[in-house]
Amino acid sequence: MSLEVSVHDAQTSILRELLFRPTAGYAELQKPTGLEGDHFNFHLTQLVKKGLVEKTARGRYQLSTLGKEYANKLDTDSNTIERQPKVSVILVVWQDERRQSLLMQERLKNPYFGFWGYPTGKMRWGETIVEAAARELLEETGLTAAFTVHGIYHEHAYKHDSSDLLEDKLFLITSTTKTSGTLLDGEGCRNRWVTINEAKQFEKRFPGHDTVKAIINHEYLFVERDAHYSPEQF
Repeated sequence: MSLEVSVHDAQTSILRELLFRPTAGYAELQKPTGLEGDHFNFHLTQLVKKGLVEKTARGRYQLSTLGKEYANKLDTDSNTIERQPKVSVILVVWQDERRQSLLMQERLKNPYFGFWGYPTGKMRWGETIVEAAARELLEETGLTAAFTVHGIYHEHAYKHDSSDLLEDKLFLITSTTKTSGTLLDGEGCRNRWVTINEAKQFEKRFPGHDTVKAIINHEYLFVERDAHYSPEQF
């Protein structure tokens, strides 16, 4: 079962109680949640059906392995699942070992429609960093390669002249100097081999481009920065 399962607020309250107990009886759980008997029984039964809670042989309740993982994401003050940064890989792909041209990608979907930058992609559950990089490269460009991991780039994306946080993104920086295959355009993107000077000429370019380059060049291992985007950009 996916940990993205939908959980009612009342069920979240039950999970919170079990987070701090090895096991608990029916009455021990019902009282702190403040739920009436029928409502409490319904939501407790739903948690068992979803595989988040188990009933022991002694008639007590405990978090399942899945339930422990889910409940561990709870903000116990607000009783909600904590939002976390989006984890992605950035692919710095040189055409060959001379490093005279690299792969740049124009994003043809929202947000950031029309922006040029390095190919990126979200990591999937259970992947290693280099596995995620190789998969994203194949899916978006038709190329295959083996990647090296260099460092981390953490970006907070804000509305222009505002404190409104649009995105919280954690990028794992990877690179390669050897690819195989024929470069293709992907769904929602256009791919091109360009020189470093040509890459600097793009009118709409992601602001983290130079930061990523510094990490690749071993100037930094980890960089955090704020980026501000206008409504037209985002």
